[in-house]
Amino acid sequence: MDHAYESLATEFPGGRTPPCVACEAADQRPELATVVRGRAAGLSFVIAQLTDRRTAGAPARMIDSRRIEAAGHSIGGATAAATMAADRRVRAGVDLDGDFFVDDAGDGLGRRPFMMVGAENTHAPGSDGTDWAGAWDRLHGWKRWLTVEGAGHLSFTDFPRLGDRLGLPDPTVPLSGERSWHLTRDYVHAFFDLHLRGIPRPLLDGPTASRPEVEFHRP
Repeated sequence: MDHAYESLATEFPGGRTPPCVACEAADQRPELATVVRGRAAGLSFVIAQLTDRRTAGAPARMIDSRRIEAAGHSIGGATAAATMAADRRVRAGVDLDGDFFVDDAGDGLGRRPFMMVGAENTHAPGSDGTDWAGAWDRLHGWKRWLTVEGAGHLSFTDFPRLGDRLGLPDPTVPLSGERSWHLTRDYVHAFFDLHLRGIPRPLLDGPTASRPEVEFHRP
């Protein structure tokens, strides 16, 4: 999802692209918490529109409303948790390298599963500035806290992989774009298989020799 006035490239029909107001205005924790709550409300609205057969028609019949999960990168990861807290239709969620910003992150999820995956240098237990430890303590269902050695903030998006293919790698990030893309895909896919489809995925049980960059934390 794109959020108008909160991203640099949200284009409306007709070609209008509004400016990213939040990029400059939301730089403090209370302002970022407001963005998270607003995005969560927007995500719930989209779920309602997509699953309402009266308004969505045939596409709604292709969506299993019992199998909805939310996953996001950066503030999108915070949005996934906030949406789950406010909307019982979302069965599980994933946060990719995003702080939560809201003080009660993790509350309201009940026993629903949640996974946090982040860069080792910023989101390991004890890292300065991250609020993951508090959220972890408020998660009472199936949960995982994973960090990836050598990853940067954008390693959990398509950007580094595309950059590598264009000959524009980020010299400040040790992990290659191709490797970060594979790791993100593998763990998020495994999470969806397990919690949406009921398919056991041993990859989520603990460290593996084939993916030594990924560390499992159990604070």
